[in-house]
Amino acid sequence: MKKRIIAVLLTLALVTAVFAGCSNKGAKNNDGVASGDQGAATGQADKTQDEKKVYPAGTITIYGTGQPQYLKEYFDAWLDWNKEIAPDVKIEIVQTEGHAQSREKITMTSLAGMDDDLPDATYLDPVNIMDLSQAGLLKDESEFLQPYLSKMVEGAADDATINGHIYGLPDSVRPNLLFYNEKLFEQYGIDPAMMSTFDGYVKAGRLLKEKSGGKVYLSYISPSSKTWRYWGRRGLMPQANAKIWDESGNIVFGQNEGTKLALGTLDTMYQEGLLLKTEIMEPALYDAINKQQVATFYIGAFWDEFMRKNCSAVAGQWKVMSSPVFESVGKAGAPVSSYFCIVNKGKNVYAGLLEQMWHDFQFDTESRNTWVNSMEEQNAPYSNPISLEMLQNDFWKEPSEFYGGQSFREMEGKGLENGAANLAVTPQDAEADEIISVELELYVAGNQTMEQAIANIDKNLKAKIGHAEVIK
Repeated sequence: MKKRIIAVLLTLALVTAVFAGCSNKGAKNNDGVASGDQGAATGQADKTQDEKKVYPAGTITIYGTGQPQYLKEYFDAWLDWNKEIAPDVKIEIVQTEGHAQSREKITMTSLAGMDDDLPDATYLDPVNIMDLSQAGLLKDESEFLQPYLSKMVEGAADDATINGHIYGLPDSVRPNLLFYNEKLFEQYGIDPAMMSTFDGYVKAGRLLKEKSGGKVYLSYISPSSKTWRYWGRRGLMPQANAKIWDESGNIVFGQNEGTKLALGTLDTMYQEGLLLKTEIMEPALYDAINKQQVATFYIGAFWDEFMRKNCSAVAGQWKVMSSPVFESVGKAGAPVSSYFCIVNKGKNVYAGLLEQMWHDFQFDTESRNTWVNSMEEQNAPYSNPISLEMLQNDFWKEPSEFYGGQSFREMEGKGLENGAANLAVTPQDAEADEIISVELELYVAGNQTMEQAIANIDKNLKAKIGHAEVIK
């Protein structure tokens, strides 16, 4: 335990030291702009060092999900690096259960008229950005982001753009990928290249089942709402060009050919016994992976963190490739974006500072790479940068021991190529997800067929929602 604490402290010391080494007056970031003096953020690019805006003492509060304490490591080091503009500013990250809870807390606090208790910023997904922006609770970042849009991966700001205005600073854009245990494919003489299409993916599952005597599953299926979340909304549905609503907001779930293709493919795999029924992100599934009973995962790039942390017994055996495609559509996995949103709370005195911090996290190669090294040493989460220039840095092509010498970072970047468009965003998404998840859970439990599930979903969506406001 003591060794672990010492290792973490040394890592943090290294991060701070490198950041401090970059803090010489006049040091430039990758855009050729002095760090801590971003003109787009403060409107003071032409001022001298002595004329920089100095932010008042206080605590910046940020709502975050997952494991936000690791992002705090970067922000704390950044503040040490930029003491000349924020000498007495601290960072507090409040962990919430999810983006929806962050939205609810912000909404309720605002309705109560307690603006001083609102966070200064929050991490959000597109659905919750839409709700808070319509309530006037998020800062419009359109003007600030304009100089950077061409320097980011394609579509980075799309999911935060509502009626032509951008309400979130892009934090990550991560594709759906196919993780596979190369050792298992070699053991049973199956070529992973056949999984470039979904027809080939299903055939690979059949071969694994046949040649292993039923010991090896192609993948998993969750008995909970995560089947819809990962197999459906974020996976098969976008790639099959499926729709819940048409462009006018009318429900077309039950009649849409893409929906039938997406969920029909899932049904084929499950009914043929190719999917292990077990909850994702739980010990039982990790045990199955470590015992080499699960051969692939068609899922978002975030799965890398969970594999590295929980599946050390199979380190070096796994590889990653772009998602299979439906031949009739031809699109790879849809990206999932998250955003760093500044909250409108009367006068948010730290808005400019937060924009500067975001800028350096996304465009300052040295500080970002140092932080990522720290994350890997701790088996902690991180995502690829959205900066096109940073992605070309050799650091983001380095081989990974866990993936047998393959560069996961490079493959994550390649996975964004030819990505499918995500499902349309509507204010009714949260309610729709609950309706869809319930019926799919009944399907996984064996209480109805997939055809019945699709029909019931369509019927219940029409009865309980009826129409949606599709955001374009």
